[in-house]
Amino acid sequence: MSDLFVKICGLRTPEHVDTCVEAGADAVGFVFAPSARTVDAVTARKLAARVPSHVLTVGVFRGQSLPEVRRLTHESGIDAVQLHGDEGPEYDAALREEGRTLIRATTASATAARLGEFGEDMLLLDAPDPGSGKPWNWASPDFAAPDGRWLLAGGLHPANVRRAAEVTGAWGVDVSSGVESERGVKSGELIRAFVAAARL
Repeated sequence: MSDLFVKICGLRTPEHVDTCVEAGADAVGFVFAPSARTVDAVTARKLAARVPSHVLTVGVFRGQSLPEVRRLTHESGIDAVQLHGDEGPEYDAALREEGRTLIRATTASATAARLGEFGEDMLLLDAPDPGSGKPWNWASPDFAAPDGRWLLAGGLHPANVRRAAEVTGAWGVDVSSGVESERGVKSGELIRAFVAAARL
């Protein structure tokens, strides 16, 4: 479990970015899609500038046009793009040309998703309502886990992340609402507790 990849998403303040880095997170996410956690490119650039090179900076998009995704990634200077919508392989091809790490997010189902179908570097399996913090039944015997570099998301928090990773065999975990004191507001204490629990 100590090598579990940990991503903290929906960050908006320097304090919480610094907390993630100090706690040992492997990736930090900035949301560009409409959300209670949305940041603009200028803010994301300032936050990403605080992150050391060994920590991946990720921009989260959903249903946005390719020109908009390319503009925001360029203006923010982030390393990776996480796509949550119905974007096709052409998005991945265009962004890969720019040297971005690609994360494809999809809803977990009984049919195993395959890493790399669209050329992505990582696969993220989320709840049916991404960003809601509502858990889904990842412990179901019908859940089919993919192979390779995939992240478990949806309803995770410090009290269940370790068991979730053990049950599913996830390569990594992703959290946003599970480390918030209220919707859209991160808690430094919960961030530290989540990373520590994931690494037990």
